[in-house]
Amino acid sequence: MNRRPTLLAALTLTAAAALTLSACGSDESSKPKGNDKIAGADAGDQASASPTASTPGSAGRPEIDLPSDLSYTFDWPRTGDKDKDAILADGEQSIKAVDLAIVNQNALDKPYLYYYEGEAAVSTQKFIQNYVDNKAAITGSYRFYKPEVAVDKDGTASLSYCEDQGKAYVKYLKNDEVKKTEVTAKSYVVYHTSLKKNDKGVWTVQKIVSQSGSPKCQP
Repeated sequence: MNRRPTLLAALTLTAAAALTLSACGSDESSKPKGNDKIAGADAGDQASASPTASTPGSAGRPEIDLPSDLSYTFDWPRTGDKDKDAILADGEQSIKAVDLAIVNQNALDKPYLYYYEGEAAVSTQKFIQNYVDNKAAITGSYRFYKPEVAVDKDGTASLSYCEDQGKAYVKYLKNDEVKKTEVTAKSYVVYHTSLKKNDKGVWTVQKIVSQSGSPKCQP
């Protein structure tokens, strides 16, 4: 899981402990092996549940209440396609759920485990644990844009999107110090995710890779 690799790079450079995740580029080399396990993250069987329940609180979706020093802009308008719009809606919540786990300093936080399964859940747990180990959180504003969604008939899908990390920072909890970093080409990151609709009709993330400095995401 390489969400926010630029932020993670800042954390790596300033924390005493070295972090295990890549700071930039594709994270394929650090993907967990297939036999890795995570508590509460068993992959569900494929099902044909309705995708209409795609808002927080529906289909048992967790409410995600983030602190006021975090803000989000999702520049990915709805498409009019029921499945694609459900994927975009669940995608927003999955992103915020990971950030909530970082804020809660809990690598097994239930909201993100609702949206991540299998390989993605394992790597995401490790990603969050790095923040917990270094007593660090996140602050600032995040923008997500240029989504591309494709849906297959077998209940799987893909979602790619860009993230602007230029106004997002690491915050150390011990003294509330905010580590601001310079905006560079690496502040713009592309993500590629593989998803599957589970028996609750939720589009869960199965795999995720990222690349910072992506030409596609540059302003």
